[in-house]
Amino acid sequence: MTELGAVAWPPARIRTERLVLREPGARDRAAFIDLFASPEVGAYIGCPRPREEIERAVPEVPGRRPGLFVIDLDGAMIGMITLDRRDAGRPGHVRPEAGEVELGYMLLPEAWGYGYAAEALPSEPVVLRTQTANDRSMRLAVKLGFTEVERFEEYGAEQWLGVWSSVVPSGC
Repeated sequence: MTELGAVAWPPARIRTERLVLREPGARDRAAFIDLFASPEVGAYIGCPRPREEIERAVPEVPGRRPGLFVIDLDGAMIGMITLDRRDAGRPGHVRPEAGEVELGYMLLPEAWGYGYAAEALPSEPVVLRTQTANDRSMRLAVKLGFTEVERFEEYGAEQWLGVWSSVVPSGC
């Protein structure tokens, strides 16, 4: 077990209404390969990589690191959620000192449109970056309550950076 800030890793499984968020296992390897080789998914993360390259690169037990959760629906991986500290050297920040928690998610195309990503939000402020060309992610960001902070160029495309917090500010 490792520590991620004050959080023990890996955490216990997180259950939502329909999903389980869990640590990746060997049984998820094929789904990770499908996810990263998907032309539909790749359109919004730079580009899909050749399947053969991904098959060589993905370890037997993929994605085992703090902040990465498999999205499991009825015992099968349908995507992943990541929570990572945003590196100060990358463009796009909410705070001048950087280090915000950035929410990332990727779902297999057959899982798009069912609201699964919306079930896995943490309780601390997070930032979300998506290409402005990714209409579905832009609509989801707005639906989830993310507020635009800035736009910038990264990965050869215009990116949108938003911030979300479940904490309601108290009035004066």
